[in-house]
Formats: sequence, structure tokens, C-alpha cells
Amino acid sequence: MNKIVIVGAVAGGATCASQIRRLDKESEIIIFEKDRDMSFANCALPYYIGEIVNERDNVLAYTPETFYQKKQIKVKTYHEVIEINDDKQTVTVCNRQSGETFEESYDTLILSPGADANSLGFESDIAFTLRNFEDTEAIDQFISETDAKHALVVGAGYISLEVLENLHERGLNVTLIHRSNHINKLMDQDMNQPIIDELEKRNISYRFNEEISKIDQHQVTFTSGKVENYDLIIEGVGTHPNSKFIQSSNVQLDEHGFVPVNDKFQTNIPNIYALGDVITSFYRHVDLQAQVPLAWGAHRGASIIAEQLAGDASISFKGYLGSNIVKFFDYTLASVGVKPIELDYFNYEMVEVKQGAHAGYYPGNTPLHLRVYFEKDSRKLLRAAAVGQEGVDKRIDIMSMAMMNQMTVDELTEFEVAYAPPYSHPKDLINMIGYKAR
Repeated sequence: MNKIVIVGAVAGGATCASQIRRLDKESEIIIFEKDRDMSFANCALPYYIGEIVNERDNVLAYTPETFYQKKQIKVKTYHEVIEINDDKQTVTVCNRQSGETFEESYDTLILSPGADANSLGFESDIAFTLRNFEDTEAIDQFISETDAKHALVVGAGYISLEVLENLHERGLNVTLIHRSNHINKLMDQDMNQPIIDELEKRNISYRFNEEISKIDQHQVTFTSGKVENYDLIIEGVGTHPNSKFIQSSNVQLDEHGFVPVNDKFQTNIPNIYALGDVITSFYRHVDLQAQVPLAWGAHRGASIIAEQLAGDASISFKGYLGSNIVKFFDYTLASVGVKPIELDYFNYEMVEVKQGAHAGYYPGNTPLHLRVYFEKDSRKLLRAAAVGQEGVDKRIDIMSMAMMNQMTVDELTEFEVAYAPPYSHPKDLINMIGYKAR
């Protein structure tokens, strides 16, 4: 009987354990989770703050008790793995409530510790980061108990944008600052104008090239010299891999602290696997390393690891495409393929289309901007980005399938659209990209 130890009980770890149990009824599976909760919907957290998702049970899928009852998998929360000895095949675990440490042996070790939120480092009772459900409930409770009215959101990635939107929807007066003018970095910068438009439309204050220099109770001093008062500060300044404990082992880390894995999600130690936000892998459609800390990859990794452990070596990971999407008020911004800064690795051309999301004569039509990058010589698709109020997700999902199948930009002319006036055009934007490229 195999003894499987999993580090981390959120999307990657809990899903991996479930998938293993589906295929393997006998092995002992133990999950160690350093925080309070397991198996919560990470992507729901901003919407819980905004009271769009307002039921706790809609965010928390399982408790350790219900998980064990249903799957016979032990989950120990508030238990942090602090060391790995891959020679002895043991992990050292700290019970964060009692302070006790102990060793746990394993036959197979699966690492899914995720990423930790970066902090600005200020000691302040009004400053919060948002990484887990504990953080979310603390922010929610703070707003309710203090009747917070003025919030400052620091950072302009997609989590910050979602938090800002939800704080605004909850009725708070929100200000956004970012240390540069390079916002929502997964999107082409000139396609981010709708973010600015939506802020201005709602009279939401924003300042770029701005940072905090001091927090004194509710008074915030900025590098610009401005001094303003806030009831709440949300620090959305990125994340870093939670991999410090892995340094005690022979598991390789890259220069940024990520764990490189192969197409089976194995580390350089064959019986140690890793998945989720802590790993770096590769793109599916081009020969380039990829670090994609999003939900799809964690779930796909969980399934592949389970298949490997069940003995099916034929199933392997074919790589990421990096599909991502964010809603910001009335707009949707999405992309797939290599990141904008990675385009420099290629000799590429760009083609774009700006037209209505559906037939112009049908009511409610709104503009949609679709942009595609392709390699000059091979005509292979490299990246696509889209922004608009409707139909963005559909076009990016189609481009994802096209990239997955190594299609060229010219073959987009052959895409057969499901056409009716409320949904598209007889020649869809996807088709038009192909025709324009030719």
C-alpha cells in the first residue's frame, strides 16, 4: 500500500487527493494544510467581500471532517510542513496551534503549497492582504465592524481590480494606486484603456507611479507628497512561491523559487510531485518555459498526477496556453498564449479587428477588440488578446483551441461560426483575423 503525503489542501492539493482516491481506494492519503481552511474557492474571495457571493458554504467546499467522511482522506489543518528529507522520505510537520513538531514518512510526496501574498511591510491595523478565506473573512468583518467608508487598493493586477470593483459595489469610496503605469500586465497595455474609462465613469480615484511611504493609524503618506486618510488598505502587490521549506531537500528550485516539473508533474526527485502556483512548466504551443499560477493548471496537474500514480504513464501534460480573463465592471479583458513581454523571443506580426460583438442591426451591439500575434515564418499563433463588453470569453476560448491544435493564422478563415444575429457575424471576428493576416 502506497502512503501519499500532500502539502497544501486548496485547489491543487485537495483536488489531487480526490482524483487519487477515485482511482485508488487503498492507499493512505494525508494532507497537511498550514492554514485554517481547506478546499475553498480561491477565485470567489473578492466576490465574497463584495457580497456578490454571500454564503460561506458557497466558498468552502469541504471541511476536514466532511472530506474524510466522503473520501477517507485525512486533512490536518494548522499543520505546516517545514522540512523535507527526501533521503529518509520524511517531512517535518509543525502543529501551528500547539507548537509541536513531528516527522511523517511517505512513499509519494505531492507539493501544492501555493503562493504567499507579498506585503508592503507596514505595521498597520487597517492594512490587509488577500490570500485565503481567513483573510477574506477578516476584511469582511473589518468593513462591517468599523463601518469603513474609504478604501485604498494598492496594485493593479487582476486580483486588485476584482477587489476594487467589489469594494465599490459594496458602497465604499475606493482609491487605486500602482507603483508604475504598467497595469494588468497580462494584457497588452494599450488594450487596458477600458479600465481607466470604467474608473473615470464611476468617479473612482486612481494614481499611477505612486507608492505609500508611511502609514500612521489612518493617515497615509505617499511618495508624491500627498497625505490622505483611509479606513482600509488592501495590498495587492503580487505573490511569491511558498517554497522556502523545500530548500531543505534535494528538490530543485529555479532562481525565483519555483519548482520545475516535467510533463508528469514530477520534480527532479521521481517520487516527489508538484503542482499549482509553486511550479514552473512549459507552454504547449511554443518552446518556452511557462509559469501560469491559475486554477486550470492546478486542476489539470491534479488529474495527471493521479493517473501517473494509478499506473497510466500514457497520460502526460502537453503544456500551458496561459488563458486568463478578468471582469472589470462592464468590461471583460482576456488573453491566451505567451505574455506580452515574451513576444520578444519571436519574429512576429500582429493583426487586429475592431467591430461589434454581434450583427450591427441587432440591438445591444457593443464594440469588441480582438488582437492576434503570429510567427512570421511558420504563421503559427503565438498570442491573442480581446477586450469588450460581450463575447470576449468566447473568442479567447476559440483561440485557445486553435493554439492547442497548432493552427496557423490563415486557418482561422476556416473557423465555422455558430451564427445568429444576437451572437456573432456570418464572418466572425475570428475569421476576419485570418483574412486580414492573408
